Amino acid sequence: MNQHSSGAAGDRPARLTVGVVGAGRVGPALAAALGLAGHRPVAASGVSDASRRRAAALLPGVPLVEPAEVLARAELVLLTVPDDALPALVAGLAETGAVRRGQLLAHASGRYGTAVLDPATRAGALPLALHPVMTFTGTPVDVSRLAGCPFGVTAPEELRMAAEALVIEMGGEPEWIAEEARPLYHAALAVGANHLVTLVAQAMDLLRAAGVAAPDRMLGPLLGAALDNALRSGDAALTGPVARGDAGTVAAHVAELRRHAPQAVAGYLAMARTTADRALANGLLRPELAEDLLEVLSDGGNR
Repeated sequence: MNQHSSGAAGDRPARLTVGVVGAGRVGPALAAALGLAGHRPVAASGVSDASRRRAAALLPGVPLVEPAEVLARAELVLLTVPDDALPALVAGLAETGAVRRGQLLAHASGRYGTAVLDPATRAGALPLALHPVMTFTGTPVDVSRLAGCPFGVTAPEELRMAAEALVIEMGGEPEWIAEEARPLYHAALAVGANHLVTLVAQAMDLLRAAGVAAPDRMLGPLLGAALDNALRSGDAALTGPVARGDAGTVAAHVAELRRHAPQAVAGYLAMARTTADRALANGLLRPELAEDLLEVLSDGGNR
């Protein structure tokens, strides 16, 4: 949606002055995307050298000021601080009278809905939770990556259209998340993205230990295909010794890990048990084969 597009009143927000409190990796990119849509970034706050560099790269000419001054200058304020710092920031801004009635306050935390903004809402602010489901680098490339990026959106019903319109203007795709579902939604993303990184990094470590010179090149095609198949087919994409019920191979895996990478054993066993349970529940693992496999997994391969 560009600044010249037409629509009925309420379909999209008016042109807004935009401020950023917390010039980390996310806030400047969102503000820059809003700037491309016709909104006007006017102020940002950030104290570290990295924050100042990000602001200079993504929001050139936008002054760095104190958080209260950001709120004084902007009609839409992005509160993009770490999750654990957000409640205290909101409470402090509300207590000091920095929040103005009718001001849009949006955070980008996956963990929280709009309840975390309650102190500001009581002071008259309009609360939005706009969480981009993407990892950020803190560089200008993030702005282009917002194209087609899903956003978990939570807002009061009367602000839903405005919240979704802001996401569309940033190039994103809004997905409505109920307030009470935000913690589960965020846990799901962490299970997928964070644990995936750990699994891939661990697999590369093990391949290096096995003498593979370029584990990233070896894993790339396999993991790319596995991810694509999983997204298309879910549990039906399962392959490998656990899904086949090959207890002997799994026992051999565990024995090798105990010998060469004992720190990897607990994770292997936990994921193998979960994989076995899902394969059994979905009819991929035959019950008569599951018994031996689950016995191996229950005693940690000590057979």
